[in-house]
Amino acid sequence: MNNAIAGAPSKAIGFAAMTILFWSTSATAFKLSLAHLNFLLLVFYAALASMLVLGFLCVVLGKIKQLRSWKRLDYSRSLLLGALNPGLYYIVLFKAFDLLPAQEAEVLNFTWPIVLTLLGAVFLRQQLSFTDMLAICVSFVGVAIVASHGDLVNFQFSNAMGVVLALGSTLVWAVYWLVNQTETKDSLLRLFTNFTAGVIWLAVLISLTDSWALPSVKGLAGAIYIGLFEMSLAFFCWFQALKLARNVSLLNNMIYLTPFASLGVIWWVLDEPIFPSTWLGLGLISGSILFQGWMQNRSFDSG
Repeated sequence: MNNAIAGAPSKAIGFAAMTILFWSTSATAFKLSLAHLNFLLLVFYAALASMLVLGFLCVVLGKIKQLRSWKRLDYSRSLLLGALNPGLYYIVLFKAFDLLPAQEAEVLNFTWPIVLTLLGAVFLRQQLSFTDMLAICVSFVGVAIVASHGDLVNFQFSNAMGVVLALGSTLVWAVYWLVNQTETKDSLLRLFTNFTAGVIWLAVLISLTDSWALPSVKGLAGAIYIGLFEMSLAFFCWFQALKLARNVSLLNNMIYLTPFASLGVIWWVLDEPIFPSTWLGLGLISGSILFQGWMQNRSFDSG
């Protein structure tokens, strides 16, 4: 028993490391797949692959039986959450990656914790501290540096719509995160029902826009890869890490390694030169978010 308890933190770090490994390849996979598949179809096939994997995991782990006790409101909630994620979130995100260099879309999408702080202040009446305001300001300076490629004097976006969409994806994710805060159902099972609902929403949207087309082999392979390693298995590993962790804040801090590792994969696989402004902007964004979290934990501990 003691050995099992002692091994739990190392297992948690192992699952967190696998999550980081999976997510660090996502931006590159998005960019490669979008060269072979329309962004709407890429979302659909990736979400479908993820739904199948999540469903398989729920069956193997014996969670699927819990659906019998769900009420109509529980299924309605999944319809709403599925419209946000994988629906709207990945549609906006993939279109941003379609328009922007991978490094730019990746870093801009990473600002979602700051957007979450702002939404919490607006909708949950959470008071912003001086640290929060400082972190927000520093983070958006980082955004400006990344979006302008470091040319703050002659400020011009490489693609204005792409920047808007990349930042818009953070808004969708932050809303999804806030709605999920009151979730009481099993995390993996809820994710499965969300993706099932998302696949339905996406199929309707693609039918309405007459966007159906047979995917190429490379496009379908990319969608399956994204469904496995960006969506389903990554979240499963993350849930396992949180379940086993003694120190959740350590895992949360580890996740901030993801965009740095992702830039390395982008440079290595896509042969996309990483601008010094991208590293600087990402450093400001991640540093401000980490500092904000550290100050909040410090205030909580002292309180």
